[in-house]
Amino acid sequence: MRPFDLEQLRSFVAVIEAGSFSAGAPLLYRSQSAVSEQIRKLETFAGVKLLDRSKKGVTPTPVGQRLLVHARDMLCLSERALEDMRGATLEGELRLAIIDYFRPDAIAEMLKRLQMYYPRLRLHVTVRKSLLIEEQADSGEFDIGLSMGILDGRSLPEGVPIRREALRWVAAAGFEQEKGGPLPLLVLPEGCRLQRFVRQTLDGNNEPYVIAHSASGVAGLQSALTAGLGVSCLNESAVPDGVEAWRFAQRLPSLPDVEFSLLPPRSGEPELVSEVREMLATQLT
Repeated sequence: MRPFDLEQLRSFVAVIEAGSFSAGAPLLYRSQSAVSEQIRKLETFAGVKLLDRSKKGVTPTPVGQRLLVHARDMLCLSERALEDMRGATLEGELRLAIIDYFRPDAIAEMLKRLQMYYPRLRLHVTVRKSLLIEEQADSGEFDIGLSMGILDGRSLPEGVPIRREALRWVAAAGFEQEKGGPLPLLVLPEGCRLQRFVRQTLDGNNEPYVIAHSASGVAGLQSALTAGLGVSCLNESAVPDGVEAWRFAQRLPSLPDVEFSLLPPRSGEPELVSEVREMLATQLT
């Protein structure tokens, strides 16, 4: 049986992660037509439809979603084998500090891929608030930090931008606010930059609200939303199943986007840290 073509798989992964052929082509340094041809050949080889195409972009079919998992693994193993042959396999300990708003469902996959790229790497991961990550950037408590800034016209922390997402007023499907009552707001503690921004925005627009529930982390906030305890503000990738854009959000203040970024390199940092940061910058889009 013929093996998969790694270049076709690379095109497949890039198009899905970028969301369209036009966005994926520059990542591969190929023309859009060349990438489209790679996908056509891959679908012909597999004998099944792998992508659903629309004016908004592309999404993987159920079969394509399964292939995506295998494709990422095969590409990682290919790069790992090449690095090992060249004697470039890195080893040691690495400490990551990440914000829990960032693609919560993708964190496990990110850690898995890191382990595949660097099998001799020992990872230590902590979840912290953005303000704390930025304040402790030079403390030596972690090697790489992933932070989140709000694109509200103010200056953003220096870093390596990797992803932008829209903010949404969200609630459980079918959630109804008490008629005439204040907005039942679900929040995180004051140390959270986003939740502080949310309350300042509501106050600035004279929108009455009451803190209906306070959670210690994003997972708790997601649970409270799913339970229908109130309304909150989340970035798109942090919205859990069963929660959606609140249908009465048009009466609330409009929201900006947020930008996730890796903290910039430190002077004299080890090669291991620089290599992993570069890998994350390309993989966490």
